[in-house]
Amino acid sequence: MTVKRRNHGRNHHGRGHVRPIRCDNCARAVPKDKAVKRFHVRNIVESAAIRDISDASIIDSYQLPKIYNKVQYCISCAIHSHVVRVRSVVGRRNRDPPKRFFRK
Repeated sequence: MTVKRRNHGRNHHGRGHVRPIRCDNCARAVPKDKAVKRFHVRNIVESAAIRDISDASIIDSYQLPKIYNKVQYCISCAIHSHVVRVRSVVGRRNRDPPKRFFRK
């Protein structure tokens, strides 16, 4: 039978069952190994107030902490919100991680 993906869209090998998680967008129950997981990294303080806080702080080189929020999407919501993109048949075989773009 024709196979669309090498891992059948899952990441469990040798495990019979994986507990479901809830999609953060639509609350659909998705197996944990199939869900699209990303970290949203944000500053605790919005960008307008960062300068005010840095001017008022006593410590010169104080680094403001960040919020690390793990979001988990079902495949439908991940595609709809452009977290992942649809790839061609040839592009699906590429298993390399995507290129990382660093801000200058």
